[in-house]
Amino acid sequence: MNNDATRSSLELLFNVSRELARSLDLPAVLPRVLTLSVENVGAERGTLIVLDENEKPVDAAIVVEGQLISHTSSQLQATLDQGLAGWVLRQREPALLQDTSKDERWLRRADDDRLRTGPKSAICIPVKASERLVGILTLVHSTPNFFNSDHLDLLQAIADQAGIAIYNALLYESLQSATRRYRELFEDNINPLIITTWEGKILEANYAAASATGYDLSELVNQPFEMLEPLSPKKLREFAAELRAGADVSYESELHGKDGRNYPAEIFVLCANIGGQECLQWTLRDITERRELDHLREDLSAMIYHDLRSPLSNIISSLDMLKMLIPVDGNAAIQPVFKIAERSTERMQRLIDSLLDINRLEAGQPITNKKETDVREMVFEAIEVIEPTTESKKQKISVVLQEPIPPLIVDSDMIRRVLINLLENAAKYTPVDGTLSVGVSHDKTWITIWVQDSGLGIPLEDQQHIFKKFIRLHSERFPKGLGLGLAFCSLAVQAHGGRIWVESQEGKGSRFIFRLPMNSG
Repeated sequence: MNNDATRSSLELLFNVSRELARSLDLPAVLPRVLTLSVENVGAERGTLIVLDENEKPVDAAIVVEGQLISHTSSQLQATLDQGLAGWVLRQREPALLQDTSKDERWLRRADDDRLRTGPKSAICIPVKASERLVGILTLVHSTPNFFNSDHLDLLQAIADQAGIAIYNALLYESLQSATRRYRELFEDNINPLIITTWEGKILEANYAAASATGYDLSELVNQPFEMLEPLSPKKLREFAAELRAGADVSYESELHGKDGRNYPAEIFVLCANIGGQECLQWTLRDITERRELDHLREDLSAMIYHDLRSPLSNIISSLDMLKMLIPVDGNAAIQPVFKIAERSTERMQRLIDSLLDINRLEAGQPITNKKETDVREMVFEAIEVIEPTTESKKQKISVVLQEPIPPLIVDSDMIRRVLINLLENAAKYTPVDGTLSVGVSHDKTWITIWVQDSGLGIPLEDQQHIFKKFIRLHSERFPKGLGLGLAFCSLAVQAHGGRIWVESQEGKGSRFIFRLPMNSG
């Protein structure tokens, strides 16, 4: 290559570099870079096709005799499916054709006929960035044997520059598209959304947030989120590790509006990367109506539970009187009927007591009637209560105790009902001829009691909800109920300073475990 050619090549590379540095807008840059390349070597035409991550054409520039030619996606795909560009795409290596009429890789066109423009020479280069194929550059000269290795090196240098620019432009376009989608979802969301820094400074809010709080958007920006939700600093410290790990968290609090109106809200928080900055997204949901409905339901429930106690007491008294009047023990026909009636009234009594306890515990009333309790005796009493059910279903119960078991200072009736509830659930969900087990273990600090069934198991997504009131598993496979038994168990155990949880796999049964502190008194 002589000095003039070297100077021309360097000038071309400089101009290409300058054009690529001007903008990340592919439709503007591609035609200019291709035109510079075509003009420099005196080519008849050139094509620069941009590929996405799936190596499908997303954009292109086509220059023929100095004029930009329009194109369609299907035309670009056809170019890549066959001919020289397709070969380069598949082989990932450049191609230099001295005579297009003698190379099978060249897709012959009507104007390649010798009576028209005739044979040509061509160069086709894969355009790469970070080992990713981002495009195909092709130049065609009207004269055979025109292109040589110097031209190949020059176009490879151009392709190397173009590859980085195309890759950056694709990333920029992808980011812009994602940002547009996020903005549309953010602004149009019916839920109030607020974006803050980790320090709690509000960066932006949507129209729903402005409407819910009574502030203008301009009044919210740069203000502390604590102005709206006073618990947020404490909650951020509490949930920081979970949020940074990618989990979303939720809690209930009270929102403070501009007009002085405070209302209950459920707060959802997640960590989001917005424009390269790590932020927090807060979703606010007004739960005023839900709270009012809960209060109404609780008041109605409490009224019903209290009203049930009186007729139930009459039933129990009547059964006691009938026992005295009729020699039940001596009458084999009457005895089973009395046993059924007694068991049913006892179960109803436990249910009403548990429902009343739910109201008391939710109101924060302390447990006052604690006493030293023999855990072993309590376990066998609970088993005795559910034996009629397990016997009717031909279920077997095994007991695993870590003897000797130290006593607990608890409300023995309440904890006994917790254990009975868990055993009744286990029997309910275990099939006929199935097995149940109950166990007790302890260390220096805790006594742990567990109940295992051999039923269907609980789906993972339902396990975190089953201890809430009125929650039932919505499936034909599971027996129906009020959804209050496990809620009582949870409240009772927590009121004693303990913890309750479930371990379960679908198809492998469930194990309910609760743990009480030795010093619960």
